[in-house]
Amino acid sequence: MKVNVRLFAALRERAGAPSVELDLEDRATVGDVWPRLDFGDEPSGLLYAVNRTYAGRDAQLSDGDEVAVIPPVSGGDFRLSKTPLSVDEAVAEVRDDGAGAIATFIGTTRAHSRGRDVLHLDYEAYEGMAEQVMADLADELQRRHELCRVAIHHRVGRVDIGEMSVVIAVSAPHRAAALAACQEAIDELKVSVPLWKKETYVGGEEWIGQGS
Repeated sequence: MKVNVRLFAALRERAGAPSVELDLEDRATVGDVWPRLDFGDEPSGLLYAVNRTYAGRDAQLSDGDEVAVIPPVSGGDFRLSKTPLSVDEAVAEVRDDGAGAIATFIGTTRAHSRGRDVLHLDYEAYEGMAEQVMADLADELQRRHELCRVAIHHRVGRVDIGEMSVVIAVSAPHRAAALAACQEAIDELKVSVPLWKKETYVGGEEWIGQGS
């Protein structure tokens, strides 16, 4: 059977293509994909998705499936944008008559990181799945904190120094819930949403790992 394997970030660059087609034996599982890519030892922290849903290595594959090989990720309305973000737009999306507070988080590109002079960042996403994971995250936060609304906007492509890379807005009846959910949203986004960050600095570039 044939499966289409989607690759991202450093894996995409290594393959020289965003996807490859593999011929696998009948009854192959997700765990059979990595050895067929001929990339050497499987790195730690690697995740897989089958047809845009996270899947374990023992998940059975079928002919025509799309398998995403997902390196460790860097992290209302859930939007990927190639253009500059707007805090006002995110706040407008979470306004609610039942809200007594709106908390926001804004992530920006800094000029110095890990002892290096940063020139710009580049973000890459598994579009379609990234928005769904952000929506699922928002549903969980709303349930846990009894929120009104949540908005998460994230840039893709090049983000220059001082520009916003992510905007999160959370509305809730009370400020404590809004503030707690806003912090949890950015922490979880960095480890669960399929988004990757490349840092271009003076003298080189590097894909930055999980939680950065």
